[in-house]
Amino acid sequence: MHNDAERGASATRPIKRVVIAGGGTAGWMAAAAISKIFGATLQISLIESEEIGTVGVGEATIPTLSTFHRLLDIDEREFMAATQGAIKLGISFENWTTEQHRYIHSFGSTGKDHWSAGFQHFWRRGRELGLAGSYDDYCVELQAALQGKFAHLKNYRMNYAYHLDASLYARFLRTMSEGNGCRRIEGKIVEVLTDADSGYITALRLERGEVIEGDLFIDCTGFRALLIDKTLGVGFEDWSHWLLNDSAIAVQTTSVCDPVPYTRAIAEQWGWQWRIALQHRVGNGIVYSSRHVGDDEAKQALLGSVDGEILKNPWPVRFRPGRRLRCWSHNCIALGLAGSFIEPLESTTIHLIQRGITHLIRSFPQVISQAGVDEYNTQMADELQHVRDFVVLHYHATQRRDSPYWEYVSSMTLPDTLRRRIELFRETGTVFHVPGELFAENSWIQVMMGQGVTPKTHHPTADTMSEADLRRFLDDIRNHVDTTVRALPSHQAYLSQYCPSAPRATVPAHVA
Repeated sequence: MHNDAERGASATRPIKRVVIAGGGTAGWMAAAAISKIFGATLQISLIESEEIGTVGVGEATIPTLSTFHRLLDIDEREFMAATQGAIKLGISFENWTTEQHRYIHSFGSTGKDHWSAGFQHFWRRGRELGLAGSYDDYCVELQAALQGKFAHLKNYRMNYAYHLDASLYARFLRTMSEGNGCRRIEGKIVEVLTDADSGYITALRLERGEVIEGDLFIDCTGFRALLIDKTLGVGFEDWSHWLLNDSAIAVQTTSVCDPVPYTRAIAEQWGWQWRIALQHRVGNGIVYSSRHVGDDEAKQALLGSVDGEILKNPWPVRFRPGRRLRCWSHNCIALGLAGSFIEPLESTTIHLIQRGITHLIRSFPQVISQAGVDEYNTQMADELQHVRDFVVLHYHATQRRDSPYWEYVSSMTLPDTLRRRIELFRETGTVFHVPGELFAENSWIQVMMGQGVTPKTHHPTADTMSEADLRRFLDDIRNHVDTTVRALPSHQAYLSQYCPSAPRATVPAHVA
């Protein structure tokens, strides 16, 4: 519910000045997009302090980022070279179903669908008849990931994302934003000023006394949520009963081999580790539940498993999984960690920033209306629920019972939205999908089958094909995948000629 003062003021403030509180990935993505679209008509300011660090672990992305870049006319080669970027074709999940088991959630499509039934139904019947290989055999991106290959092809567009250095990405976007008229202001925010009648934010006061006025404010202050929480008091919906992890430790290491074109997510007894290979270093980290393991033990597990020299002392991150009850309140929009946090298992952090920005730009108000605010909040809530359910799926659908952590997640009560999806796939082999959702049917299929959720039956459309025709259908797809992947260069060879990044001078750090 919203008070009358908030509603009464909603149509009285023309948006001429946009103030972004905080930099980092969220702040500079917002600045880049808003200045690109509205730089000629709006006054855009971004306030950040060099003394305040950022979380800085979001180094893996999903394919939607390339769409964001196309909208902003960002040159891919320039971006990848500037951020030490590498290609990501999917995520390798190791030890998630059982220990020593591995599957890949790739970004590609698998096989060919019929309008009445997805490829998984034809594949399942083929397996019953001994005609089909592994489900993995029918996806170009998945096989290219396994073989460490990549290229841009004339006759086939591979679906891919990026590994990138988050701090370099923010720097890249800052240069672009300032070129489009965004003003960067150095300083710490010490006070948020509001209108006594409407509750709207009117200005931000900096430590040195400067007051930055605005009409629309974007909260990119991370977990502090200085505007949306500390000032406007928007509540938080806690999801820690589904997502147990509340801590992370990150560390960077030198590369000891060519970068692989996928993220590694390696399950532990109380969380998981990530490996993200860039052109000249590797991002490593561990995500864990502090209720199930101590910080020191988690840190030692991480440092004992990484390869290469440590480039920077490990840094800890505390978080609470969940979302703001409203991402937009009054004249303030929360982006990134100020608005929500879902652990980086499926690399959705940057995507959710992007979605918040694109929703904002598409509904950008001349004056703020409650109808527009409500629609924005509905869209973001739906998006966050979908991502939450997909991440929770990885924990619940498992055969692991080797620790209290896995005992809990495997038996916990699921959100109804997720429970229905799992039951539908298990009983019918069909995936429930709402248009516009981030994770498409093939993502749900790959993860559910990878996690051991096997459909009991297939769609009758698959039975209309003779065995000979089904064999030919499956063989043609697999041969196409084999031929395409065989012709690809190695991932490293392609990076070297497409977007080489100059090595950065780094000094190995003493590990505390």
